[in-house]
Amino acid sequence: MTVNARIAPQPWMTAPETRAVFDALAAGGADARFVGGCVRDAWLGRKVKDIDIATHAPPERVMALLKAAGIGAIPTGIEHGTITAVVGKAHYEITTLRRDVETFGRHARVEFTDDWREDAARRDLTMNALSCTLDGCVYDPFGGLADMAAGRVRFVGDPRQRIEEDVLRLLRFFRFHAHYGRGAPDEAALAACAEMAPRLPTLSGERVRGELSRLLAAPDPASAWALMIRLGVMAHLLTDAVRTARLDGLVRLEHDLDEPPEAVRRFAAVLDTDRAGALAVAQTLRLSNADRDCLAALTEPPMAVSPSDGPVKRRQALYRLGDAGLYRDLVLLAAVDAPGPVALDAVRAALATAEDLPSLVLPIAGRDLLAMGMPRGPAVGALLKQVEAWWIAEDFRPGRDECLAEARRRLG
Repeated sequence: MTVNARIAPQPWMTAPETRAVFDALAAGGADARFVGGCVRDAWLGRKVKDIDIATHAPPERVMALLKAAGIGAIPTGIEHGTITAVVGKAHYEITTLRRDVETFGRHARVEFTDDWREDAARRDLTMNALSCTLDGCVYDPFGGLADMAAGRVRFVGDPRQRIEEDVLRLLRFFRFHAHYGRGAPDEAALAACAEMAPRLPTLSGERVRGELSRLLAAPDPASAWALMIRLGVMAHLLTDAVRTARLDGLVRLEHDLDEPPEAVRRFAAVLDTDRAGALAVAQTLRLSNADRDCLAALTEPPMAVSPSDGPVKRRQALYRLGDAGLYRDLVLLAAVDAPGPVALDAVRAALATAEDLPSLVLPIAGRDLLAMGMPRGPAVGALLKQVEAWWIAEDFRPGRDECLAEARRRLG
């Protein structure tokens, strides 16, 4: 293969831990390169998260070479050729070059190979088929560099065949288009996605959730989401997830406020349904119990919250909700839904109210009323609620002594 470009040395490439892994493999004559996302993001100047390495050495040989160099070696997927090297706190996935012999949906029967092009041909997208040596030489067998320069997300080879091998790649196409695409999407890819969309229900809820959550984390997820609706893809996943304009408004507001994206909040923004529908979506996506409850509450709020509320009303809403994160999400969605423009300063002030939650705790409890001589029974709870209502009406200002005095006064 011909060297197509060079990447300037990156800190993750020159780190002692990285060099230790490459040196260990080289000591046994194993050719190794960086592959996948780390090469793609380094070329684009984006933050590199995970570092994946490929080598022509078989996995048992990789294990032996790492151990001989005193490097931890975990057989995380040795049957598929993957070993995890552990150097201090750094982890590196090392996979032996492979070629598909036969595919079974998300699974395949593979053989190990020493052919870098054969291994790259197994990748889903051209921008993910890059490899790079330790000194920065980039190999690009399928035009990934040109595609990235053009903002074009393109499958390796025939799009339909790639999706037939693994239908999750259909969702990955839209996710990558949301993060890396510019301009009109690849027509061949769109045609294949539309044709293969009926197979999406065969995917597990966890995998669908993972791809959609990553898509929603993009700077402009609404455009890709709208494209999925237009092609009929969403009809096979989430039929109620159609409010793309609302999602776009939320994303813009988050950007203006420098608010980090939250997947559940963005899911709620795009849903056009009620609490029962939100619970059904949560079941489909296999959300955790906490995320399920949050999605339901955001879809059908337990109480009205508005950034235009005054400080007292905001604190009362926060107290009744009892969840600062839920309150913040409701404020943001309410700002998006407001009939007219909402001042950013008002939204910031409402969001800042969430910081008051730790202090919004009634200073007395039932045991304090018992210590006053009240007999156990329903009257204790009733009096406590009366004091709480008074305390809320006083904007949560009274302290413990004042609350005790109010309880005594009400006791007569």
